[in-house]
Amino acid sequence: MRRQSARWLVMLGLCELFILAGSLNLAMHLRYFGKPDELAEFSAHMPERSLVFAIILIVAMVALGQYQSHIRMTRFGMVAHQAVAFVLGGFGIVVAYYVVPQAYVGRGVLALALLIAFLALLTFRTLFMRLVEMEALKRRVLFLGAGVRASQFHNLMRRRSDRRGFNVVGYLPRAGEPIVVPDERVMGPDITLRQIVEDERIDEVVVGVDDRRGHLPMDDLLECRQLGITVTELTTFFERESGRVQLALLDPSWLVFSGGFNATPLRRLSKRSFDLIMASVMMLLCWPLMLATALAIRMESGAGQPILYRQERVGERGRTFWLLKFRSMRTDAEIDGKARWATANDDRVTRVGKICRKLRLDELPQLWNVFKGEMSIVGPRPERPQLVADLMNQIRYYSVRHCLKPGLAGWAQISYPYGATVEEAAEKLKYDLFYVKNHNLLFDLLILIQTVEVVLFGRGAR
Repeated sequence: MRRQSARWLVMLGLCELFILAGSLNLAMHLRYFGKPDELAEFSAHMPERSLVFAIILIVAMVALGQYQSHIRMTRFGMVAHQAVAFVLGGFGIVVAYYVVPQAYVGRGVLALALLIAFLALLTFRTLFMRLVEMEALKRRVLFLGAGVRASQFHNLMRRRSDRRGFNVVGYLPRAGEPIVVPDERVMGPDITLRQIVEDERIDEVVVGVDDRRGHLPMDDLLECRQLGITVTELTTFFERESGRVQLALLDPSWLVFSGGFNATPLRRLSKRSFDLIMASVMMLLCWPLMLATALAIRMESGAGQPILYRQERVGERGRTFWLLKFRSMRTDAEIDGKARWATANDDRVTRVGKICRKLRLDELPQLWNVFKGEMSIVGPRPERPQLVADLMNQIRYYSVRHCLKPGLAGWAQISYPYGATVEEAAEKLKYDLFYVKNHNLLFDLLILIQTVEVVLFGRGAR
């Protein structure tokens, strides 16, 4: 909610909540059209029923990634994801009817409501996304600086989906700074910051000069603040708009003095409580899958072969622990003792293991690690000590991700595919650092819900 780029998502969600609730009411009136007595009988408590219907479908759409700020999908992809979300939501509604029979509205009404809601949301979302893309409704942003740092931002956030919430009006270079950004974006150095802000109706000034020592117009920036214009440092702006921390723009002082890194006793208590509650719920729901997985491994490998395996991983503050997983590889997969990343179509993976990895069933025994307090439900994924030692030598700030317990699910896992190289590990670190800085209970819940999409579509599985 602190991210300005996500405010349009909140508006989208609220509008769709009302559309979904209205769809159930419309379906009820169409189903009993011309039958006022039956309509009066079956439409009792419709506000409560409509709210349950709408909330369950909204949660299903969140789980399928329909409320991510940087949605990059084809029209077919959007329809497919929404269809899967409605299937999941439909099952959820049926379960809710068994739990709370008073919420039941009838099969005919439910089917009609789902059809109306699906078509209404598809139409509304198409129109809404076009509205969001209108330049007139975006925040107008001016960059102070036109050098290397500003150019890095220009290249990293060049897609239209990356700039959905803002429009870069131009770059104002500073004296003595090399101009690296495209010339057509550069504003004349003879114009003062105050003039540009007023003439171009700027909403936010982003400070992205290469060297701030003695090169910042502090009086002009202070005047901008007094005019109600937001002044933001480039690294903070990039973090807010992209959902990740850009290592190339990062300096140690920003990490030290920026907000986040919430490690208060209350936050630790809430996170631990969340871990225990969600681990218990997942254990109750998934124990049949765990039993079936264990039996499948035994049938494929035969008696005497291990079903589970332990592997040393790096946890909070660099302490190692033994992680539990269902065995998905041959027993001689690493007979030489050398740690390796899994590769696409890895021949070490068994037939049952391929299914387990695709559906993430091999990760379920880690619920025991959560109960023991070695892991969290949500956090950076734990890596092996040998790999961590190599990555810490090659990637700056890699050790920062170990200030939290590792997790079953993570922001990097839903935002970036599987990483099997140093370069890909550096990319995932950007999302891990964002989570480390900004984690809270709501963020954990959203990550856990959106992990459903990763499992269903097998993203990043190897």
